[in-house]
Amino acid sequence: MKTYVRQSKWKQGGLLFVFLLIMIVALSACGGGAPEEEQSDEAPADETPAEEQGDEAFTLTDGMGHEVTVPANPQRIIASYLEDPLVALGYTPVAQWTVGEGRIQHYLQDYLDGIPTIPWDLPFETVLEYEPDLLIIGSESTVGEGKYSQYEKIAPTYVLGDEVNDDWREALRAVGKVLNKEEEAEQILTEYTEVAEEAQQTLQEAIGEESVAAIWLVSKQFYIVSEDLSSGAVLYEDLGLTAPDLVKEVSATGSGNWNPVSLEELANMDVDHLFLVNSDGDEGREMLQEPLWQSIPAVKNDHLYEFDSTTSWLYGGPIANEQIIEHVLTSLVE
Repeated sequence: MKTYVRQSKWKQGGLLFVFLLIMIVALSACGGGAPEEEQSDEAPADETPAEEQGDEAFTLTDGMGHEVTVPANPQRIIASYLEDPLVALGYTPVAQWTVGEGRIQHYLQDYLDGIPTIPWDLPFETVLEYEPDLLIIGSESTVGEGKYSQYEKIAPTYVLGDEVNDDWREALRAVGKVLNKEEEAEQILTEYTEVAEEAQQTLQEAIGEESVAAIWLVSKQFYIVSEDLSSGAVLYEDLGLTAPDLVKEVSATGSGNWNPVSLEELANMDVDHLFLVNSDGDEGREMLQEPLWQSIPAVKNDHLYEFDSTTSWLYGGPIANEQIIEHVLTSLVE
């Protein structure tokens, strides 16, 4: 049963240094993000019960080959940058991810309001202060250079591994396995598919084959979302929307969830609807007054939909993605 509360008809749930750090560490393909790659169903079995599951601890092999004895009912979990699947499964972490000063996952604050923060690189001393009984870590780089041995001295430490961490569906399944909530994870995925399919039909009726793109303005630089990563996967795969040629071209050569593009490239993009994530706020407003910007078809036709960086467009997970779907529906469906 899905444990987070729907806030609309279509969903449940609902930072150039700091912003680029987020992209590098969390949003880019190098450091996280939410690619939609299919994972093999033939992955080796990684669960070896130490005793009967239920009220007893059990042993799992994580994505890096560590054997981890997981407590059956963890109460003080740190799952930095995995708060989305954690919350979706009904858990509240003892500390939440942050980068820089006050940069948190604002879109999750209906669930995490008041939860203290922990730096994204998980300093040992800070982790220790929170006295966790379970650490769930996504990226392999987080535990590189011998860090894993330090973390496992603090609490059982399960690493998803990059392949799993880079696919929000598989990440949800992995977190579900660690928490002995596999059925709940599958139910969340089933419900998400239903939400996406319903939205896809509604959007098809509303705009048909009209093209859409999502771009991010940060430190006076534009980035465009890849066709099959992050919110691009929601737009083009889950919702079946049409990608303009520029998105396809950048996706074929780029390596991140969001890849840099020039204003000149954007001006030549034939796009009907444009979603803008504006991390520059009013400081970036002058960029949006440029004649080249004003020449973009979607801008000329008043089909520009602007969101700030506190929304879920820069993130991935069942809660983030349902919020993105709601944003798309409220923007494109009259």
